[in-house]
Amino acid sequence: MKFKLDENIGYRGQNLLRQAGYDVATIVEQNLISAPDTKVISVCQQEQRCLVTLDLDFSNPLQFKPSLYSGIAVLRLPKQPSHSDLLEAIQTLVNALKTMDITGKLWIIQKGTVRIYQEEPAPQEPLP
Repeated sequence: MKFKLDENIGYRGQNLLRQAGYDVATIVEQNLISAPDTKVISVCQQEQRCLVTLDLDFSNPLQFKPSLYSGIAVLRLPKQPSHSDLLEAIQTLVNALKTMDITGKLWIIQKGTVRIYQEEPAPQEPLP
């Protein structure tokens, strides 16, 4: 699995994912700092990378339809987060990935908890 870390995820978070065996690229490495959300998600889509971010805008499945992407992981931290809060959220992501696939889904991750948004298939019309 390949990940793209938004500019708000630090080096230690990057290391946690790399140590777990994942291919990790960052917004910072690709000079996309302060790029519009649409540009960030477009690059993730082109590179087939799951986006990991603190940006709550990405938690809106109507704006960023999860099924179009390799996954979106939004880390929800306390109002005044510590560095350990961020690392615990990333560790929760790593642990969840051991048993679940994020592809095409939106995960909202808090310390020890993953809420999964997966689009429901469109209702089928009965045949005449």
